[in-house]
Amino acid sequence: MGRQGQVQRVVILAIMIALDFLLSPIFRIEGMAPMSSVMNVIAAVLMGPTYAVVMAIVCALMRMLLLGIPPLAFTGAVFGALLAGILYRLKSVVWMPIIGEIIGTGLIGSLASYPVMVLYTGTHSQLFWFVFTPRFFGGAIIGSVIAYLLLLKLTQVDQFKRAQRYFLTK
Repeated sequence: MGRQGQVQRVVILAIMIALDFLLSPIFRIEGMAPMSSVMNVIAAVLMGPTYAVVMAIVCALMRMLLLGIPPLAFTGAVFGALLAGILYRLKSVVWMPIIGEIIGTGLIGSLASYPVMVLYTGTHSQLFWFVFTPRFFGGAIIGSVIAYLLLLKLTQVDQFKRAQRYFLTK
């Protein structure tokens, strides 16, 4: 892949980052970020695990620095993006990244949030291991259902398929 393909990858990644950053606070439920899950799943299908994780990390940093979101932005997004991308690459069916997002964000991300928040707040007296799990699962399920419905149509669009090829070729 030449320079044009590399530029197209970066442009698509930048668009996905912008969409994730702009949509997440607009469609937010207190303690849940379903639009982050939507974008994780779409990024996993469109760009694969590496670029999906890059998107999640950049968006988490932007949310923390510009919106004052705690470090849960990292734990909530990165594991879901990674697992969604890996599962989609293993079997390219639309429901595989949904499972990855729900397990990655809902379970792994929620459990990883406990030690992060203990370090962040300096206390663990009011926290316990599963405190984040219901909200992370809720956000991941809501976002994954929305992503599934969107992907049913997006995967039929020629431009989406063409964009996928930019990330599949080396």
